[in-house]
Amino acid sequence: MTSRIHAFDALDNFRDYGGYDTAAGRALKTGRLFRSAHQASVTEADLERLAVFDLGVVVDLRRPVERRRQPSKRAANFTGQVLESDLDERGEAPHITFLKSADLTADSGRTFMTGLYRDLPFAPAHLDLFGRYFRALGETDRPVLIHCAAGKDRTGMLAALTHHLAGVHHDDLMEDYLLTNTAVDLVGRAPAIAEQLKGFTGREASNDAVVAFMGVEAAYLDAAIASIEERHGSIDGYLEQALGVDAALRERIAERLAA
Repeated sequence: MTSRIHAFDALDNFRDYGGYDTAAGRALKTGRLFRSAHQASVTEADLERLAVFDLGVVVDLRRPVERRRQPSKRAANFTGQVLESDLDERGEAPHITFLKSADLTADSGRTFMTGLYRDLPFAPAHLDLFGRYFRALGETDRPVLIHCAAGKDRTGMLAALTHHLAGVHHDDLMEDYLLTNTAVDLVGRAPAIAEQLKGFTGREASNDAVVAFMGVEAAYLDAAIASIEERHGSIDGYLEQALGVDAALRERIAERLAA
């Protein structure tokens, strides 16, 4: 397993998304950019390991209902800033509606995920948190952790935007996004996840359907990027127009993250 992935007792998909080369001929620092799933189930040993990273900013991309259902645990000596949004307070999460109502097949999972990604960059809470995250990157010299529930979709989108802003090659950007499929071992865990879904929905899901829904595919991120380009002309246009990331902020972020 790649050295980017850090093993915990009960924290999935924790990994360093720094270290990639950039178009400026420099590399992103390692030990500064981290991504993961939620921290509601972490053990005391996990909290001790997290404390070692000295996180200065934690960006929780989950909805309020998700945060209430699975509240994050923090080490007693945690001194970082936590960024959250309450803009999606009402309504059921789209993936919950899908699991309750749609046919749980690989094709339906891929169709749902592709549609989800086309809308993901424009949800009010995401616009709010993505913009605040980039402003934090321009201000802090301490490590930053971004996470959602599984650490793959909302988190994957934000990590990809970070890589683009920093000048990471698209191939590396996509490789990092797809690393979720290695970090979580979905194929190996699919039967257990299928059982959990059965208990939740009362319906059977094939292993292929679980992997399609719980994993990531290049087509998902491609759909988000295409949607961004349709509305803003380019990812750079989206960063500036939708998130307020101007040239000065980009320069501050690049300087702070460059090795």
